[in-house]
Amino acid sequence: MGNLKEIRTRTASVKSTRQITSAMKMVSASKLKRAQDAVINLRPYAGKLHQILFHINQSIEQEEENIYTRSGISDKILIVAITSNKGLCGAFNANITKQVSTLINEKFPGENKEGNVSVLSIGKKGTDFFKSRGFKLLRFNNEILDDLSFVNAVPLIEDVMQRFVNKEFDNVMLVYNKFKNAAVQILTTDKYLPIELPEDIETDDNFDYIFEPTKEYIVKELIPKSLKIQFYEAMLESLAAEHGARMTAMHKATDNASSLIKDLQLTYNKARQAAITNEILEIVGGAEALSK
Repeated sequence: MGNLKEIRTRTASVKSTRQITSAMKMVSASKLKRAQDAVINLRPYAGKLHQILFHINQSIEQEEENIYTRSGISDKILIVAITSNKGLCGAFNANITKQVSTLINEKFPGENKEGNVSVLSIGKKGTDFFKSRGFKLLRFNNEILDDLSFVNAVPLIEDVMQRFVNKEFDNVMLVYNKFKNAAVQILTTDKYLPIELPEDIETDDNFDYIFEPTKEYIVKELIPKSLKIQFYEAMLESLAAEHGARMTAMHKATDNASSLIKDLQLTYNKARQAAITNEILEIVGGAEALSK
């Protein structure tokens, strides 16, 4: 009966785990809905703003120097890694840390050897990884993900932009998971600064904007705003992807727990049946012995 007791104990433990994973799945599903709505609502605005930004950048790059489009040698690199504060979300965080490591070791080995590659970590899981591996951390900000909003994100974004303007860094990259759906997250690496026109964006040489009050004012106000929106959009994408990854992981864990419980119940029934059969045989054997 000791074996039966072990099976009952393990079954109770797995059932308790299933309750936890099921509850976490429901919580993540609720958070995912809000994060997904925020991303979907921001994407059209951010996309159009980026398009206008690139068009304006094309129109001014020959006329005056834009502090966000400077070109030259990219010696000092900043990689912004957006992970999560909590685990239990599958390979969500591992994909980011692996991608950052690959970028540093394969794309910027020379700069890294000279100590010119820094990492700005957003998310506790990424921060713990980079600290334990000895990466050069510029700073980290884990609390921002607990209450993510544009207002809360602006100081961090402005700090990154100002460091680029001050030429502390020549190249700023964003590494994050882009939200596609609850089950799929797209590992994304974007060049944030300096501003470059993507090859896949639709360009039109005949675009014509009326600048009011002046082109200089628009450049001064619109470009920083677009950069802030781009950075904030990446954080929103990562947050939605995190909740989707965790919901999927907890759904799989719940299903696995249910499958394991069925197997344990089957094993328990077989063991119990075998124990009962042995007891009957012992009784029958004892009765036959007494009758002789």
